[in-house]
Amino acid sequence: MSKALKIKRGTDIKLAGEAEKILADASYSETIAIKPTDFLGLTPKMLVKEGDEVKAGTPIFYDKNNEKVKFVSPVSGEIAEIKRGAKRRILEVIIIADKEIKYESLDLVDSTSASREDLVNSLCNSGLWPFIIQRPYCVVANPNDKPRAIFISAFDSAPLAADNDFILHSHGELFQKGLDIINKLTDGKVHLTINGKAKADEAFLNAKGVELHSISGPHPAGNVGVQIHHIAPINKGEVVWTLKPQDVLTIGKVFESKKFDASRVVAVAGSQMKSPKYLRTIMGTNTKVLFHEVKEGATRFISGNVLSGDKINQDGYLGFYDYEVTAIPEGGEPQMFGWITPNPNKFSISRALPAWLMPNKKYNLTADMNGEERPFVVSEEYDKVFPFDIYPVQLIKSIMIEDIEMMENLGIYEVAPEDFALCETVCTSKIPVQTIVREGLEKLRIEMS
Repeated sequence: MSKALKIKRGTDIKLAGEAEKILADASYSETIAIKPTDFLGLTPKMLVKEGDEVKAGTPIFYDKNNEKVKFVSPVSGEIAEIKRGAKRRILEVIIIADKEIKYESLDLVDSTSASREDLVNSLCNSGLWPFIIQRPYCVVANPNDKPRAIFISAFDSAPLAADNDFILHSHGELFQKGLDIINKLTDGKVHLTINGKAKADEAFLNAKGVELHSISGPHPAGNVGVQIHHIAPINKGEVVWTLKPQDVLTIGKVFESKKFDASRVVAVAGSQMKSPKYLRTIMGTNTKVLFHEVKEGATRFISGNVLSGDKINQDGYLGFYDYEVTAIPEGGEPQMFGWITPNPNKFSISRALPAWLMPNKKYNLTADMNGEERPFVVSEEYDKVFPFDIYPVQLIKSIMIEDIEMMENLGIYEVAPEDFALCETVCTSKIPVQTIVREGLEKLRIEMS
């Protein structure tokens, strides 16, 4: 094992509603959606129109700025609707799914003997390339680049996150096949980081061709950005790629079966779920088949985790990069004396509330903001939960004034919005930090392109 890391800054928010280690099949979803909005920086060019018949693996659109990168249908069926927003921006491509999936026959190279160029072309043509994310900017990787290294975080430390050790159990062979393919995409190292606080599954411990690290500490220890920062930080001009474990598994499955297998296991969690558990479903599924056992009361539905996921409707669609959906109370009920009331059911990282006396307590938190945006002042709130050697408040302010040189000097190339999720959670000024970081990265990407 190359490195055993330990971080101290951060915090674990323990929420009620963790998914029980029960795996079941989700109900059939009549519609499936691919959302171009999941792919930041993408300008989609449609290859199909409403009424067209598609198979699983049929290209739906490609990136206008990089025509090699194709996005394919996860199921067979009919293109029902291409939803557009302001300025005709494509928001969703909705497909009426067949009950029995028909697959495109994929022309994939032999991964054991193929060259890097042939592998890249196969990944692009089969729709697998969008799983590979580039740092800096946190966008779909450019297939014309060659990364300095590739990083995979084997665990997610966010509240109620899916347990990859449970999901990948007994899938070590296909995971290794995916790793072997990923290994050929870089001349550098493939770094795999496991949770130092728990025993990892054999799929990770027995992985070959990787540098295996462990990291322990509170969230965001599982964020790949934190791991990159402590193992091999990104400098200006360098590129690293990242993947999630289930994405590596999907790559292995597709090359093994020669068909686009979009199946995935999703953790359905949250205190508003009657029976939180793991469901085997498909990419882009309609979330009403996942949120079918919800308790009464106003509910916030989230594709992803409570810190960085996207708010959706109960009958919304699963995000391309999401392996968790969450249902929590919406909140909004008036409280006598507001935050000043000593309430043991409120969470806080400070000692203003009694939460610090109950470190193992699980909370039933709502989506309440508990206040409105206020003047943004320098404090040590962010530093307590931000395990980077970066000044977070100063970086945010440099983005707000659009000072590119200062952004670079303060380390913007190393971060992604999810790395600031805890900062946003503990911020007494209620600043939308993740949105600001995303806007800063996009401005920098455009300036540097």
